[in-house]
Amino acid sequence: MQSNITDKTLHPSGELKIEWARRNMPLLHSIEQDFIKTQPFAGLTIVLSIHLEAKTARLCRALQAGGANMVVTGSNPLSTQDDIAAALAHGGMTVFARHGCTMEEHESLLCRALETEPDIIIDDGGDLVNLLHTRYPHLIPKIIGGCEETTTGILRLQAMERAQTLRFPMIAVNDADCKHLFDNRYGTGQSVFTGINRITNLIVAGKQVVVAGYGWCGKGVAMRAKGLGAKVIVTEIDPVKAIEAVMDGFAVLPMDAAAALGDVFITVTGNCDVVGETAFARMKDGAVLCNAGHFDIEVNVARLRELAVETKTMRDNIEGFRLSDGRWLYVLAQGRLVNLACGDGHPVEIMDMSFAIQALSAQYLAESAGALKPALLPVPTAIDQTVARLKLASLGITIDTLTPEQETYLGKI
Repeated sequence: MQSNITDKTLHPSGELKIEWARRNMPLLHSIEQDFIKTQPFAGLTIVLSIHLEAKTARLCRALQAGGANMVVTGSNPLSTQDDIAAALAHGGMTVFARHGCTMEEHESLLCRALETEPDIIIDDGGDLVNLLHTRYPHLIPKIIGGCEETTTGILRLQAMERAQTLRFPMIAVNDADCKHLFDNRYGTGQSVFTGINRITNLIVAGKQVVVAGYGWCGKGVAMRAKGLGAKVIVTEIDPVKAIEAVMDGFAVLPMDAAAALGDVFITVTGNCDVVGETAFARMKDGAVLCNAGHFDIEVNVARLRELAVETKTMRDNIEGFRLSDGRWLYVLAQGRLVNLACGDGHPVEIMDMSFAIQALSAQYLAESAGALKPALLPVPTAIDQTVARLKLASLGITIDTLTPEQETYLGKI
């Protein structure tokens, strides 16, 4: 099947980005070298839907080196980089992705990817899983299983599992220690402010930053905001996480109260309408709103558009909404992922860990074909430990090991 990309001549630019990523992703390189020898995906088609930029391209090439027929599509209309898509297509992959496509086009590209009849899927947000169960159920018998990258996707899979509608095994990559402890916290924290600062050119120090959600991503965003000199307010629905935020030194308020105080609002919840009409009514003139969750529904941009008496493009990726009382509210990246729509996403070394987990989880699926039940399954501990040890080795760090006496002692507890 022929690729659907914007411009195949863009591939040299994409190759430069991919080469830079390669030089800074030693874990994935090591795994790729092993895949070349063992060919765990020989004869298998893998459909991957992850934000299509250079780090993702390295994962795709590692899987291809392991024998996979790679079919690649984006997971967000604004996060695809057209030169990366062109480079992957130039290298022999089937690619269905275009930056700036409409939601209808985006879904059409996902569908075209699934029509290649995958054996394994690698999903980001749960769209591939949803389409397989609703539009392409006839393809499910061929599916060995899949991997899910994000918190949002895990929430959707948990709902399917509770409803007993999940029909093939999915590995919860997002819940692996070497994923969420580092990617979600340090990756999101840094990349969110890289995106915000790049697009707004405003200072963070001294501002009131409201972080909606104190999961691992929220922890990272709050930590980085504090490090940049902001005064941080956290909003939460989970009492345990709220206490954690308090003990980490942050103010905790309901969104309606925080709305009147915030200068910058960042949502990281995986839910809808987190910042909505009642919050808009209380916000300062000039408040900046952005989202670091997967979907563009956390900030209710649709309702804000209805309330606005005027809209205006203020800068690239900044849209202003003037309300009836004259206040302007500014939304970044249409409410889509600010770190990818306004930047290059998480740092390379962080994604090296996350995509090492992805690659080894895909290998586990291939090697366990037919042996796993239709369920949301954890990443095997051995994979987490392998990635952690590879990361330490890449940093030149060694750690202690238990003595035989210590192992015996612990075994008696």
